Amino acid sequence: MRIDIVSIFPEFFGVLDVSLLGRARQQRLLDVQVHDLRDHTHDRHRTVDDTPYGGGAGMVMKPEPWGEALDAILDGTPEGTVVVVPSPAGTPFTQAQARELALAPRLVFTCGRYEGIDQRVIDHAATRPGVTVREVSLGDYVLNGGEVAAMAMIEAIGRLVPGVVGNPESLTEESHEGGLLEYPSYTKPAVWRGHEVPLILLSGNHGAIATWRHEQQVERTRRVRPDLLPDAEA
Repeated sequence: MRIDIVSIFPEFFGVLDVSLLGRARQQRLLDVQVHDLRDHTHDRHRTVDDTPYGGGAGMVMKPEPWGEALDAILDGTPEGTVVVVPSPAGTPFTQAQARELALAPRLVFTCGRYEGIDQRVIDHAATRPGVTVREVSLGDYVLNGGEVAAMAMIEAIGRLVPGVVGNPESLTEESHEGGLLEYPSYTKPAVWRGHEVPLILLSGNHGAIATWRHEQQVERTRRVRPDLLPDAEA
C-alpha cells in the first residue's frame, strides 16, 4: 500500500519509523511518503494561509499550495485512490472504515491547520477520475491540526495490511471486530498483588474459555459502550 501525507509539519511523522509500521516500511509492505506543503508555495515567507472570506476568527489554508501539492501526488494515481481529509466535520472514523481503507491501493492524507483547508481544494480533488475523497473525524473534539488524527488513522489502517501484524489471528479478537469490545487479557503470574487470574483461563477447556470470553465482551460492551450492542443483547 502507498500512503502519502501532506503537512506543514512533516517532521511529525518520524514516529512512522518505529514499531510495527517502521518494520512494515522496511519490508516494503507500506510505502509512506511525507510531503511538505510549503514546498508548493512561491513567496519568500512560504505562506500557506489567509484570512477567511465572510470574516471570522482564525485563518484558512490557501487553495494554491494545496492544489499544486495534490496535482503532484494525484497525477497518474491508480484507480481507487482515496484522499482522506481529517476534519471534526467529517464522518466518525471506525474499525469498519479502517478495514475498508486498508484495501485501497493508495491513500493520501491532507493535514489541515488553523480553520481548515479551503473547501474548493476538497471539492476539486473529488472531481479527479478514480479518486474518492473522505472527510473523516477522529472523534467529537477539535485538535490543532490533522497530523495527530492522520497518524492514528494510519496506524489503525496500516496494521490491517496483510503481513504488518505477525499473527493475523490477533486482529480478529480485538475491540470493535464483530461489533464488541475486546475481552480482558491476563498473563503470568497467576496471582499478582492478591489479584487472581480467572480460573476458567487456567482450565484448558477451550470451549468454556471461548464462551467466557464472549460473555466478557458482551458485559464490557454493555457497561462501556452500550450503543454498540444489538437490541437483543443491550
